Amino acid sequence: MTSPPLLDLTGLSKSFAGVRALDDVGFAIAKGEVVCLAGENGSGKSTLIKIVAGAQPADAGTIAIDGQVQRRWSPMDAVRAGIQVIFQDFALFPNLSVAENIALNQELSAGHKFINWKAVRAVARRGLDRVGVDIPLDQTAETLPVADKQLVAIARALLSDARLIIMDEPTTALTEREVRHLLDIIRRLRDDGVSVLFVSHKLNEIFDVCDKIVVLRNGRKVAAGTAAEFDISSLTRHMTGRDIAAAKHRRAATANARELLRVEGLTKDGAFADIAFSLKAGEVLGITGLLGSGRTQLAKALFGLTPVDGGHIQVDGQPAAISSPQDAIAHGIGYVPEDRLTEGLFLSQPIASNIVVGTVDRHTAAGWLDRQGLKAEARAWIDKLKVLTPSAELPVQSLSGGNQQRVVLARWLATNPKILILNGPTVGVDVGSKAEIHAIIAGLADSGIGIIVISDDIPEILGACARILVMRAGRITDEVSGEVSADDLALRLAS
Repeated sequence: MTSPPLLDLTGLSKSFAGVRALDDVGFAIAKGEVVCLAGENGSGKSTLIKIVAGAQPADAGTIAIDGQVQRRWSPMDAVRAGIQVIFQDFALFPNLSVAENIALNQELSAGHKFINWKAVRAVARRGLDRVGVDIPLDQTAETLPVADKQLVAIARALLSDARLIIMDEPTTALTEREVRHLLDIIRRLRDDGVSVLFVSHKLNEIFDVCDKIVVLRNGRKVAAGTAAEFDISSLTRHMTGRDIAAAKHRRAATANARELLRVEGLTKDGAFADIAFSLKAGEVLGITGLLGSGRTQLAKALFGLTPVDGGHIQVDGQPAAISSPQDAIAHGIGYVPEDRLTEGLFLSQPIASNIVVGTVDRHTAAGWLDRQGLKAEARAWIDKLKVLTPSAELPVQSLSGGNQQRVVLARWLATNPKILILNGPTVGVDVGSKAEIHAIIAGLADSGIGIIVISDDIPEILGACARILVMRAGRITDEVSGEVSADDLALRLAS
């Protein structure tokens, strides 16, 4: 007799303010099976995950565990059923240590009168060992790099007696090596009989680790089958409803383009040393490197977020003393951070406010704020960058990842920058939105803005940049221009 699936979803539907987020979605996950949930941002994936996790009730449909339909379904019911979720925003306590974030819940659940801190540390260490990383147990979560935050969240989930782990974009901030390690962990979980619902925008990962694929588009299930029944082209077509070519938008500086930025001998002790490069108007310059190469620290230093210990910066041929973001903005530099959720957006504030926060002075005269002018400017940028929203007054957290990234871009474009630094511009963005953001970047370069793209996404940086600087251990070790293969660039990163 065939065993019932571990999780069986039937006819799930959910609406918000009359807008259908999920429409009659159903599929099953067997014990020890890795199922990919694919779809663009706004396709309904996050809503589905929240329903399965018990965080939101469905308007219609059923959830069955081991063949038993669940009449009531709360977050605690999901946990008791063995379901653990690693959300995209990590759900860490920023002021608590790594050890506390990983293991404190288990210690509290034990019901002891006093917390055994030695046990907390031991349990946390065991969790990190399962992930295969060494992160200082006493470091607070808010001070961790994005990649380490993700790994801490994964370690916390793996410590539970989970039967099904839902991973929402778990590799977004991980390096290629860390991604391979995580996929190995998922395979081991599958071999141990643990099921995984894997949500990812990275199509190669989907085919690397998933047994089955379920595709959502506009809240409906449009395709489902074994991974062998799909290829990248068909999966992309199901996700977006259209064919998307691997577009190249490589923008090199013209021969007579003026130099916008020159960096000489820039040094930050312990992070990077003797950095030197230039950027011309209309150029898209790539900077790449593995985690720990110093690429993000360099980006923050160029924007004045991190003080440097030596070196010089020139903007438009003039010395530029940049020791704060205000200095950078005054010199026409904008910065889109890697982690838009914690560094780039005011999530609870309206979309319009997020866009015009840097241009309030421009709309103020004699102490009076031109609110209509601010609204008009926000609306203009929403239209120009095609931010999909029914209202500019909705909180920015209501948007999909791709639309949130457009809002961050709009904020900096509203300041009329000469130079735009994009750190991981398509992190956590679906394949359709990624192509659109790449086209936006190319258009900005065509308008004369000098752009620095910082990324370890090799296809992205090869497609966007005509010149690429490779960083390793805090130094620029190579410069690549002209035609180069993905394999060649990957080798330069690792060697």
